[in-house]
Amino acid sequence: MDFMSTVKGSMLEGFYPDGWNMAKIDACCDHPPESIGERQSFWHRDFKPVPCENVHDFDMMMGHEIAQNIRRTKEAGKKLAMILPVGPMGMYKWAVYFLQEWNVDCAHVYGFNMDEWSDAEGNTLEPTNPGAFQYAMEQAFYGPLGALTVPPEQRNFATKANLPTYADKIAALKAEGAELITVFGIGRMLHIAFWEPHFAAEYDSSEAWSRDFYRIGAKLHPLTIEQNAITSFKSRTTLVPCRANTIGPGLFLQSDRIIGGCDGALGRGMMWQGMSLWITLRHGPDRWLPSTYMPTLAGKLFYLKELAGPLQAECN
Repeated sequence: MDFMSTVKGSMLEGFYPDGWNMAKIDACCDHPPESIGERQSFWHRDFKPVPCENVHDFDMMMGHEIAQNIRRTKEAGKKLAMILPVGPMGMYKWAVYFLQEWNVDCAHVYGFNMDEWSDAEGNTLEPTNPGAFQYAMEQAFYGPLGALTVPPEQRNFATKANLPTYADKIAALKAEGAELITVFGIGRMLHIAFWEPHFAAEYDSSEAWSRDFYRIGAKLHPLTIEQNAITSFKSRTTLVPCRANTIGPGLFLQSDRIIGGCDGALGRGMMWQGMSLWITLRHGPDRWLPSTYMPTLAGKLFYLKELAGPLQAECN
């Protein structure tokens, strides 16, 4: 019995994006764990998946990669534009640790938060609200850096007024020789930032899709809402906003380098990110699966080894 035969006539019909080829998606996940790092034809020559034994190693290794790129661009006399996520988060304390150990300041860094919760009109939470991504960034990264921190005027957050300015600001920085690095996690629905797969239906071509810089009050997929209920809201779905302001592929596909992370293991053999990781690495670029574009860019994708599976049924 295949999955699609059970979907027809069920409440799941129409739930998944129209452009999803379920047979191809499933085939991406049907490989032995030890083969997950096998190089694919569509990968950038400088793209590399990096396995991590546990979440502690994951946080440290990803944090080191962030700090090392900040130090590298500082020593090269370059400005650095960084598109930054709130999730994963554990790497920020290690980025702070390494930068403080090396005494490397972030005066050359320009931060661009990739998304923020919003209502349908794009109105966001107050920066002092503990649920706001701006609050999370101030508490986890900008604040702990102390005297080495990114100057306040170089910190950008995805408000309704500021998000539309990202493209011009980044273009101006790149014109001055700055690098653009996108740090990201991969969503359950294969989103990057909150750029959801169902948005693909609104574009006549992948080229048109890839040129869109942002979206205000983006409508989130139900599985994205549930993912965040589990990971950030102690399972309380009623607290999770159903909309967000988000960057689009027009920005993250400009990246000179990427630093990605998949740490979605829940313990006792349960996980939510294994399938997302395999699809990202094996499917090939498809606008209905936004994260599949990330291996086409130079950089690293850090992942927990257990996410490689095998992805087989198991009762827990």
